[in-house]
Amino acid sequence: MKLRNAFIVMLALLAVGATNPLRAQELTKVRVSLGDVSLNKLIFAVAEDAGIFKKNGLDVEMYISPDAAARSARAGVFIPKERQGRPSGKVDFNIGGGSPMIVGRATDATAGDRIILASTDHVVRWHIVAQKEITKPEQLKGKRLGFSGVGAMSHFEALAFCQLMKWDPNQDIAVMENALALHTFEDRTVDAMVADELVYTMGMSKGYRPLVDLGQYNIPIPGSGVTASRKWVNANKDKVRKFLKATLEAIALLKNNKTVVFGTINKWYAISNREQQEMLFQDMTKLPRKPDRKSTRLNSSHT
Repeated sequence: MKLRNAFIVMLALLAVGATNPLRAQELTKVRVSLGDVSLNKLIFAVAEDAGIFKKNGLDVEMYISPDAAARSARAGVFIPKERQGRPSGKVDFNIGGGSPMIVGRATDATAGDRIILASTDHVVRWHIVAQKEITKPEQLKGKRLGFSGVGAMSHFEALAFCQLMKWDPNQDIAVMENALALHTFEDRTVDAMVADELVYTMGMSKGYRPLVDLGQYNIPIPGSGVTASRKWVNANKDKVRKFLKATLEAIALLKNNKTVVFGTINKWYAISNREQQEMLFQDMTKLPRKPDRKSTRLNSSHT
């Protein structure tokens, strides 16, 4: 009888191990900085919420910084307090634009040795939203075009637009930073702004309309993606592989499961309006199916 009971207990323990493989492996801790609030960051929020990071053996500590939350509030996106914070130690992966990272490496001696591991957004897809009396792109000449900050993706796109129009950004138009926000548009500090997906979605809900869809020009950009220290990457290749594999799995899930995406948008960005959620989901389906490791051609907008 004792032998039979011991056998039953052993079978039960084996069954628990079979149904919960994560018990058998120790999760590896990594810290992630999400940077500014943008649509692409939802890839990593989905990976966390759906258990994809844990499935790949990672215990991910990930927050939106209070500073980034404050900036997003100016665009009408209010990040819940429980999603805000700072990693408890040195950050391993940064999620953010390749454009500002490149500008930093080229202009700031303290920028460090970060490299782009993968870009989740390598083609310009944002819009220029203008005041209602401006109905043609040509009418922006001599006006004020807003973007977020020098070196940012919105700055890159503002300069790319000037190139398309054959305008000198220092003489033909006033390109103004700290203006990727609804309030600087609504009080008419700027005549138009380069709007990312979140600002664009919030603006459309208020009745604003796009002047230019920059996506039609297929302009390559070092967009939002995964970056890390070159030295750290060389010493932690297994963590890098696991993190990028989880990123791919999250992209596949969000492209095919609207319910998961809607839940993550509400949880991380406090956007519960179904029409706004649908707009963001449609934008997410346009993201590349896999992160891009390199662009086939370079753009000289920042030079």
